[in-house]
Amino acid sequence: MKIRILTLIFLLQCVFNLGLHFHPLDPLTPQEINKTSFIVKKSHLGTLKDLTFHYLDLEEPNKTHVLQWLSSKKPPQPPRRRSLVVVRAGGQTHELIIDLTSGKIASSRIYTGHGFPSFTFIELFKASKLPLTYPSFKKSILDRSLNISEVSCIPFSVGWYGETITRREVKASCFYRDGSVNVFTRPIEGITITIDVDSMKVVKYSDRFRKPIPDKEGNDFRTKHKPFPFSCNVSDTGFKILGNKIKWANWKFHVGFTARAGITISTASVLDTRTKRFRRVMYRGHLSETFVPYMDPTYDWYFRTFMDIGEFGFGRSAVNLQPLIDCPQNAASLDGYVAGPDGAAQRMSNVMCVFEKNGYGASFRHTEINVPGQVITSGEADISLVVRMVATLGNYDYIVDWEFKKNGAIRVGVDLTGVLEVKATSYTSNEQITKNTYGTLVAKNTIAINHDHYLTYYLDLDIDGNGNSLVKAKLKTVRVTDVHNKTSSPRKSYWTVVKETAKTEADGRVRLGSEAVELLIVNPQKKTKIGNTVGYRLIPEHLPVTSLLTDDDYPEIRASYTKYPVWVTAYNRSEKWAGGFYSDRSRGDDGLAVWSSRNREIENKDIVMWYNVGFHHIPYQEDFPVMPTLHGGFTLRPSNFFDNDPLIA
Repeated sequence: MKIRILTLIFLLQCVFNLGLHFHPLDPLTPQEINKTSFIVKKSHLGTLKDLTFHYLDLEEPNKTHVLQWLSSKKPPQPPRRRSLVVVRAGGQTHELIIDLTSGKIASSRIYTGHGFPSFTFIELFKASKLPLTYPSFKKSILDRSLNISEVSCIPFSVGWYGETITRREVKASCFYRDGSVNVFTRPIEGITITIDVDSMKVVKYSDRFRKPIPDKEGNDFRTKHKPFPFSCNVSDTGFKILGNKIKWANWKFHVGFTARAGITISTASVLDTRTKRFRRVMYRGHLSETFVPYMDPTYDWYFRTFMDIGEFGFGRSAVNLQPLIDCPQNAASLDGYVAGPDGAAQRMSNVMCVFEKNGYGASFRHTEINVPGQVITSGEADISLVVRMVATLGNYDYIVDWEFKKNGAIRVGVDLTGVLEVKATSYTSNEQITKNTYGTLVAKNTIAINHDHYLTYYLDLDIDGNGNSLVKAKLKTVRVTDVHNKTSSPRKSYWTVVKETAKTEADGRVRLGSEAVELLIVNPQKKTKIGNTVGYRLIPEHLPVTSLLTDDDYPEIRASYTKYPVWVTAYNRSEKWAGGFYSDRSRGDDGLAVWSSRNREIENKDIVMWYNVGFHHIPYQEDFPVMPTLHGGFTLRPSNFFDNDPLIA
């Protein structure tokens, strides 16, 4: 009897804790992933031998229901848990929604539009090994007097270049290790291998020319220095993690992890110390797409225009974070779960970390010397909370940070590092170069190709509620004309602020840099005590970068959203991926630019801001053999959101 009572108490505690920690936007649990897989396999699709899972994630519940659930003192029945699944079977793409409560398929359809789902790691692994057994390739390697056991091949997505009919393809490029660990620095130039991924067969092979393989000496990216222990635990209170909910200082928010986006931040709210209540800032934020086009139009390189999030997955490419390199020793680590190609849940250990950061500066300070007999100095250290992940996509590593500050700001940063993608050349000195190499000679026989990076962020801001507007606060020069007033100023000019409210999505496409302007997301229904409209403003960390490709170039057609750094669109639950849901071999007929062209109303509506963090990367010798981190990002900062500085409680 005593054992039964103890068991009952334990079960009740589990139920209580589950309710305490539950959040409607929690990622699918391993059990939910496996249940989804089981239901799909028990359907008619399970009879097909080539059934492969390409996408398996939470079917995001209705936003209204989530907000009602979160705001209720006595939460009602939580939104039904459903999963969205994309599988390939029988040469077709199938979309299913699984009701995890009833254990049934809620909907099922065959996708017949353009583009394909992301590749699985199994497909990429098989494609990387296929050339090594292909007779023509083996002969090419033998003709070059190379040892095939030292060859590594890497499959690249191929994009779209006007073809009427497309298939799931990759082009494999191969490299000669010969004892080197920096694989990308030793390309075997001149060979292109096209692989049909569904049949896993070579469908086109060319061996057009030869170039000297760059020397392996001096290309080792490993450091000889040991990591230096460091700690960032700098406050008395620290932070609390309850399930997927995090609370720190004056912030509370939800953190998730998905195979496609990696880190997701949801329902972020900040405490107003005057009213003692949390106020909404952001409903959902995450990376939406990356676009990395290389600027070499030659046969062997033209197709290298990667959309990594849609083609491969940022979360799938997340790496195990290394103590003292990626995160301080006192950081809390978080795991993620994704579905494997067979639909089974896979644990990704230590792919996120959470830690307090001391910026070793001041959040504010002032010294006052005008009080007789006193010198008064006050200030507060710049302490913030960081949620971090690192994704390695081929040769590049992306360090992604979401940083929460006590002044109510959210700083979003990304650091690019890794190794350059290079091509072999006969040149050993700049003096020998007689034609366009499309890049920089960074070492003997080594050209690093010019390229771009665009990281597009999805930011569903809910500033004190859903009814928000985009305001452009333009700084305009005004000439002083009141010269007839005897007490007039000798000044000739000043600047003033002229505010424009965007009415439609056409107004929400914004170029920055051509004029002095600040962009704000405001809630026109909410005012401060003295009557200012509450809002947050976007502060880019450097001059925004936009695409220089022509509008009719095929990579630009697929990624036309890179023509503007800022977009504001009407909220739609299905519109989350800037390059379209099916990015691989997409044709630009789905995605952010298409949605924006509908020109929906965005004044005093539920709206989404999209921001492109862009880089034009001209390689330099200091980027070889490994590239020092290159930083970009932006800050979302309260602007008349509080009645005064929130740091002064």
